[in-house]
Amino acid sequence: MEEKEVTNKMLRAVLQSHKDGVSLAQLQSEYRSLTGEIIPYRKFGFATLELYVRSIPSVVKLDIRSGETVCFAAICKETAHLAQLVARQKCSKKRSGGSRLVNCQIRRKEPRFTMSPVKLKSSLRQPAAAGRGVKPPAQSASRPARALDVLMPKAPAGRDGFESWQTLPLKIQKASLRSPAQANASALPSVKPKMPNKDYNVSLVQTRLKDILAKFSHGIWISSLPQFYRKLYGEEWPKEAFKDLEHWSHICMIEKSGISELLYPVQTHMQVQSSAAPGRMSSLLTRSASPAHIQLPEVPVEIRVKLAELLDRYSSGLWAAALPKLFQDAYKMKFPEYMLDNLDVLSDICTVDYPIPDNKKKAILYARIADENQNKVSLRRTQNCEDVGRGSVPQLELPKEEYPSVLVVEGSNTNEVVLRYIGKGYSQAQEAMEDEMKVFYHVKEHSAVRSPYGGQLVAAQTEDDEILRAQVCEVKGGKVKVFYVDHGFFEIVPRSRLLELEEHFCALPFQAAKCRLAGLESFSKEPAVLERFDAIACGKILLAEILERSKTPLVVLYDTSQDDDININAMCLKAVVDKSLELPLKVDCLYSGVFVTHVSSSGTLYCRFPSKGQQRLTETLEKIESYFHSKVMSDFLVSLPFCGKLCLVQSKGMWSRVEVANLHGSRVVDIVFVDTGMPASVEVIELREIPSLYLRDLISIPPQAVKCCLAELCAVGSWTPDAVLWLRQAVLNCADCSVKVARRDELLGLLHIHLFISVNFYKTGQSINMRMAQSELWQHQKDVLLSSCPRRPLSGEGSGPQAQGHSKLSSDLQMPLLQLPPSGQNMDVFISLACHPGHFVLQLWQELYKLDVLLGEMILYYNKLEEHRAPIVQNQIYAAKVDNKWQRVLVKGVLKTGLVSVYELDYGRYELVSCTRVHPLIEEFRQLPFQAVRAQLAGVNNTQWSEEAGIFFRQHVEKRALVAQIKAVHDGPQSWDRRLQVYLVDTSEDADIWIHKIMSTFTEARSLAGDVAL
Repeated sequence: MEEKEVTNKMLRAVLQSHKDGVSLAQLQSEYRSLTGEIIPYRKFGFATLELYVRSIPSVVKLDIRSGETVCFAAICKETAHLAQLVARQKCSKKRSGGSRLVNCQIRRKEPRFTMSPVKLKSSLRQPAAAGRGVKPPAQSASRPARALDVLMPKAPAGRDGFESWQTLPLKIQKASLRSPAQANASALPSVKPKMPNKDYNVSLVQTRLKDILAKFSHGIWISSLPQFYRKLYGEEWPKEAFKDLEHWSHICMIEKSGISELLYPVQTHMQVQSSAAPGRMSSLLTRSASPAHIQLPEVPVEIRVKLAELLDRYSSGLWAAALPKLFQDAYKMKFPEYMLDNLDVLSDICTVDYPIPDNKKKAILYARIADENQNKVSLRRTQNCEDVGRGSVPQLELPKEEYPSVLVVEGSNTNEVVLRYIGKGYSQAQEAMEDEMKVFYHVKEHSAVRSPYGGQLVAAQTEDDEILRAQVCEVKGGKVKVFYVDHGFFEIVPRSRLLELEEHFCALPFQAAKCRLAGLESFSKEPAVLERFDAIACGKILLAEILERSKTPLVVLYDTSQDDDININAMCLKAVVDKSLELPLKVDCLYSGVFVTHVSSSGTLYCRFPSKGQQRLTETLEKIESYFHSKVMSDFLVSLPFCGKLCLVQSKGMWSRVEVANLHGSRVVDIVFVDTGMPASVEVIELREIPSLYLRDLISIPPQAVKCCLAELCAVGSWTPDAVLWLRQAVLNCADCSVKVARRDELLGLLHIHLFISVNFYKTGQSINMRMAQSELWQHQKDVLLSSCPRRPLSGEGSGPQAQGHSKLSSDLQMPLLQLPPSGQNMDVFISLACHPGHFVLQLWQELYKLDVLLGEMILYYNKLEEHRAPIVQNQIYAAKVDNKWQRVLVKGVLKTGLVSVYELDYGRYELVSCTRVHPLIEEFRQLPFQAVRAQLAGVNNTQWSEEAGIFFRQHVEKRALVAQIKAVHDGPQSWDRRLQVYLVDTSEDADIWIHKIMSTFTEARSLAGDVAL
């Protein structure tokens, strides 16, 4: 059965279960909720879902109800009895997008704390002269105290920078740490933080405000003012200016409109009359000052009565252009046409809606429901259902963590993806509020909103008896289209279900937020991209990496529900690939002219097969090369790299496509050449953006590197460096290889192949697979873990020129010692590791930027080297690759399993690494002192700490910037043996927090609790 026929049958079944039909806007989500799949209308050749359902009248019957397209199941002989059964059922419509279980735990994506993404050369606020009874110095001995001038670049998680900069104190994140204590403030006035926009230029802001109001002569929502100000002038609207607006009566006047406020330019009575635009929406005429400034002509009583009567007949609304003729036909009298030029005069008789905002002559009139206040306008034009009416509702702040969990609601445009944040203060607070609303509105009966208007916030009662916050979008007769501001979807509900929203339910920001997907800006409405996004992201809980914190943040979404993280943005971008340019590789088929482009250390090969895409790629890259010659290259620098980003790098004199695989701070990135599979590490300044002129052409070309492995050899075990070296020498220099496909692993995207480097590809014994299997290298591969890591004898166990030379490399070069202030002095530190108060590791805050630079240089240097089996000596210093990052380490032991136990000299952690990932540490990387300093907390008497005490201590100090006050320094034979005894103080808040005090309090409380239990 064809896929389209199956889809039609499933669609008919879905519609048959809804006797009241399904709106076209909700059809896709309803289909997915019942079948688990989406309607692949684009696959069937239709641009929109509506075009598809209109093409199958035998399956779907369309009808217009309350101004909305509704889908019904077309009845045929086979399904007539089902339709009758459904018609007798009670309505059980499933509300799409409503409350669901979102407060769940998912696997976090936490980068390791290895290097700083910023230059940390500033100081923290020093503690006050209290806390342990000893007066601390006024400033750190290492440098004068000063305000923090850290430049914080956007460093998303997943970059190998600090594990989570959001775990630092909030004022460190904002680069505005407080000055020293008040005792020192007078002596050091320069330490006071510079408050943003504290002393703004009043005259400049007033001038700009006049210009803005001149463009919006009919008023502007105050909540939208900062957005327009930022867009026009590239600066933030001063927050203090909000308080000053009411005093600028010579420039503007403010009108409270519902829950929001409108701002108008000050105009004389004659100016207002002459500048009033025909068809100006009625809602803007209800400001408090309108009687004094605007005098509307009075509508005759007879016209008022007859017009109200006429509109009652047309509950679905009446076009204003048709009003004169209908009025003439109904009452045999002429309708005053001057009223059509200014429909505001009818504001107390009917409500006016402008379906085409840019065309004021196209207006729809609706009958008003009379209430006790006839002078109020009952409908206000909804400019943006998510933006208006927010006067008393606070703006939603972005989560502080780098990887917040989100629920993806809808993605009809990758630049406006609707999502909800999950966690404390977001989904948890929302669910608590909705539970409270449910109790509040059910305990006491509340009357329905009699005259809803566009932009009004209401409490909407759903069919499953939930009470949700909603905003009115359209009012048509007895039906109202609302937008659920916390759930991100629309619904048409009866007026009777709209209740007045109490003010205390407006304290929580609207939870439905929008974001932009990085890398998909040019394909925001691409059907294939949207279909892929809908299939792999909509309705799922994902992790969002926030790259750019703005009103609509720029994010990368990750699905961490599987063993490997899935980059949603990158997966959607692959939907643009032109399948016609791919070479369909079939099992048991032979292919010649194959070129092996890369062999990894695990024995994986990347092969390039002859295809149409290869020729198209060469032509496109040549055009880009010519294009760059006529442009300024600095204009194409990559300013915001992120994982999965496609860009260009020049290699061997030619431009190549690369994908960013990992980020090390803000300077160095790991990349993968898309068309060769070769990994590399480069500086960010070497990356170039793909010119927009060739972006689609280049991305539509499939990757030319196909991931392969040698059949029957890939799953046997790890490859030795010697075996990998032999394979590289055998195949990388061969210009014309032949391949026979054994099988495909769709899950891993891997081809199992037999590889031939000679014309005798028909002889199985001549394949590289057989030659490798029969070689001594592979026959001894089972002993790889025992033989791949030669251990050099320790002192006294043996000698020789090689051992002596290696020992000289590791020990003769004297390492500089990290300079510490004397006892009693303060220093700014970062706690990289904390076990308990008796053992933690600190780093000097001011030196971290130097470590950032050093580790970046190590990545660039060592990633170019081949893995090898170098002799390893215990208790000597090396460079080791730990979690894809190169560290300076001290070898603590060599295991028979081929692993090496190392101590990270800059972070204080113990790790196990493969011996093939250990290289000698060259002199260039020995100039910076080792940054990890072991320490213990002063001011506490305990020597044994419980597990609970250790957890409590870590929560307060680990991965945080603190001030350390040195009590004692205990030197050792080596720099890494030195140990400090320090007081720790958290000065990120207004009150100093001395860690030894809270630990003593915690210990006493636990001891008291234990005595009570006994």
